[in-house]
Order: sequence, then C-alpha cells, then structure tokens
Amino acid sequence: MNLLVERLKEGKHSLVVANHRRFLTFDSRGVKDLFNLITTDPDLLRGARVADKVVGKGAALLMVLGGVSEVYALTISRPALDIFHKYSVKVIYELLVDNIINRDGTDICPVEKICSGCDVPSEALPLIENFIKSMNHK
Repeated sequence: MNLLVERLKEGKHSLVVANHRRFLTFDSRGVKDLFNLITTDPDLLRGARVADKVVGKGAALLMVLGGVSEVYALTISRPALDIFHKYSVKVIYELLVDNIINRDGTDICPVEKICSGCDVPSEALPLIENFIKSMNHK
C-alpha cells in the first residue's frame, strides 16, 4: 500500500489501482475512472488495493461493487467510511469529513448527494451512470 500512496501523492494522480501484477494510475476527477473500470474491466478491481485522493459515498459503493480489498484515501467522507465498515473493506485515511463538497465549495458533491439514500452497491451503479451521462451532455 505504501507504494500506491507514494504514487498517488508524488504523481499527483487521482486514483491508483494495484492488482494482478498490474499497477494503474488515473487522473480524472470524480468517480468517472472507477465507473469505467467497473463497466469495462471489472476483474481489475476484484481483490485490488486502491489509493484515492477523495472518497465519497459513491466512490465507496463502486469500490465495494468492484470487490476492492483495501483502500487508502487522502480524504474520506463519513458516509463512505460507513460503507467500507459495513462491507468489511479495510480502509486507511488521512482526513475524515462529514461530506465531500462540490468543486464550487457551495454544496455537497452531487455524487455523494445522489447516493445518500443508497447502501447497496449494485443500486448505486445506475445512479452514477445517469449522473455521468448527464455531465457528458453538458
């Protein structure tokens, strides 16, 4: 996990995934990279170790759905931490916040908001998919 954290911080990446002797880095903001992994290469996350800059509830639900075994987060929301505890995913973090805030700093992150009433990972997938599609159309 130390190597993942080092890559996350030094490479200024948003997400680092290690599994099956593969080591991948991602740079998109939000949950887009996690969503793409689950929908295009789901085996990559099964049993993976992940280091992520910001983990909200939506990201946590996607990680659980993907079968991630261990997570490191620079910043994690209380709802995300609760999801990891509920599904017995090992998690290490630096900063715990009540909620992830949107990019403008004016409200709760939209993905955190749409997933607020969802505690079942498979139910979060279509919610996040619709959100990503709506953002792509803007």
